[in-house]
Amino acid sequence: MRKLLYVEDNEDNLYMLQLRFDVLGGYEVLSARDGAAGITMATSERPDLILMDLNLPEIDGWEATRRLKANPATRDIPIIALSAHALIGEREKALAAGCDDFDTKPIKFDRLLAKIEQALGREANESGSKS
Repeated sequence: MRKLLYVEDNEDNLYMLQLRFDVLGGYEVLSARDGAAGITMATSERPDLILMDLNLPEIDGWEATRRLKANPATRDIPIIALSAHALIGEREKALAAGCDDFDTKPIKFDRLLAKIEQALGREANESGSKS
């Protein structure tokens, strides 16, 4: 079972995504309500992938991503940024902070799932080629 960490302060967004993954199966979804909690949970739980809302209290998603990518214990965990702001440059800003991919809200589940599976497949290929 793949472990996902969803760092999201909006309870409705969290609930809807959790439901979709519960129905799909094969994924365990952990959650954190702010960037600081997300960093702590990523370090202790070592998820396979992180879904990172960018507009978070405490520590925003950009800074949380920078800190996770700077930490040797978490730098290899793929991070997909999620943002309701589909402005030009938002994707580039997220990628520059260290995110591996970017998707917009409201979430289109099939598109997000394809990005998750692509990131997890890429991670498996990279770790497989290192052995």
